[in-house]
Amino acid sequence: MSKPNGAIAAPLIFLLVFISGFSSEFCVHGSPTQEHTFKRPDPLGHFKFYNGGFNVTNKHYWASLAFTGVHGYAIAAIWVICGLVFGILALKIQSRNDSSSSITDRFDGYYFSMFILVLVFTILAIGAISLVLAANQSSLARTNRLKKTILKAGKDAHGTIRKVIKVMREMENILLPYDRRTSVRLNITAHQLGKESKTIQHFNERIGHSMDQAIQTSYISHLVVVSVNLALIVTALVLFLLHWYPGFIIVILFCWIITTLCWVLTGFDFFLNTFARDTCATLENFESNPQNNSLTSIIPCMDSSYSDRVMAEIGGTIHYFIAKLNSKIIEVYSKLGLNKQSEDSLGFGTICDPFSGAPNYKYAPENHPKDCVPIGKLPDVLSSFTCYSNNSPEACRNNGKFLPQGSYELAWVYSQSVQDMLNIYPDLQSLSQCKIVKETFSDVVLHQCRPFKRSIRLLWGSMLSLSIIMVVLVLIWVAKAYQDRGRSFNRCSILPNQT
Repeated sequence: MSKPNGAIAAPLIFLLVFISGFSSEFCVHGSPTQEHTFKRPDPLGHFKFYNGGFNVTNKHYWASLAFTGVHGYAIAAIWVICGLVFGILALKIQSRNDSSSSITDRFDGYYFSMFILVLVFTILAIGAISLVLAANQSSLARTNRLKKTILKAGKDAHGTIRKVIKVMREMENILLPYDRRTSVRLNITAHQLGKESKTIQHFNERIGHSMDQAIQTSYISHLVVVSVNLALIVTALVLFLLHWYPGFIIVILFCWIITTLCWVLTGFDFFLNTFARDTCATLENFESNPQNNSLTSIIPCMDSSYSDRVMAEIGGTIHYFIAKLNSKIIEVYSKLGLNKQSEDSLGFGTICDPFSGAPNYKYAPENHPKDCVPIGKLPDVLSSFTCYSNNSPEACRNNGKFLPQGSYELAWVYSQSVQDMLNIYPDLQSLSQCKIVKETFSDVVLHQCRPFKRSIRLLWGSMLSLSIIMVVLVLIWVAKAYQDRGRSFNRCSILPNQT
């Protein structure tokens, strides 16, 4: 069996180095170290400041982020406490009918004013609810689009890695009979790269499922709370006009609870608004510094200085190998006394070299001469000059077949391997330069981040407005219920009957 040529095997070794380096670099940059950090109280860390960066895999990041909505949660708690205190006072006043009459009398003469206040704030509440429903629908669409875009980058990187692995497996099978050592190294490296591919896939599936749950939970929570709120407001208005005092009191109690939930959602929406700003800031940071960025936990990106050096070495080695082949071809033409420019005799000129010269060895497959032959087609050309084992040496000489079959098979193996490597070179280049990720995230930053942040901010603003309006409206309802207590009204009348 013929020994493999070192110049031919060298590109395969560089490919192995590249892939191995890709795996190690991916592992190294799986957690952020130098990106922008946040200083926020962390409830899980005894309210000490969280000084880390954007990291969707860190529970302390989520805890500190959720705590940014504490104002809404605090007002909700205060509102509940005020409701309990007010309920206790109302029960005491209810038991003292004599003392309450003087307080009730003070509301006389303000029936029309109270009616206008109820009507105005009811309209404001319905308008705020409409804004919340529209903003909730818009934020759902924007968030889903952003989620799909980010996860698509991971899926594209995963698909590219799988494509590289597939070609490596084919190269492994081709080289196995001739170069077992390189074939084994290809097998090991493909296995390592497969682990990284599965890591990306599993993380995308897990985080994608979690994001779906979070998005749907937020959307449904807003939809349910606001829809129930709208139903209660309409019911309260009807009962108010019908002057059914017991039912009006019950609706006020439920609206007090709904107002509490509105403040909780207001705090939650402020947390979402902060998360939207964090996400877009991290995506912008990724464009300028993809290595020190937490998104590399789901998106693999190599260190640029390392990847550029290795890609240049691969390109230089292939360039050198093809240059050696072309020099041999010229030598054959010279020995046969033929002109290389005339293709009548051998049927081809030179081998296509897709790389520029030193020092960068840029990949430019469109710059090769028109009469060149792709290296993968070399066996097809050589087959016309191959002396196969079923032919006698004399017959081969008479027919101009001067290439032994063993040399042809070896040429086929390595030309096919180098061609396979050239086929995946753009994919390796894409991975090394993070093209898939950078192009995707650049599109997000340019076209999606601003409307995404605007929709979340609108949701928070409309929810805040609704919460404030509901506090005022519920207090007006309480005052109106107290004003109408013990009074007799005609149906839909504003003023009480004279006694």
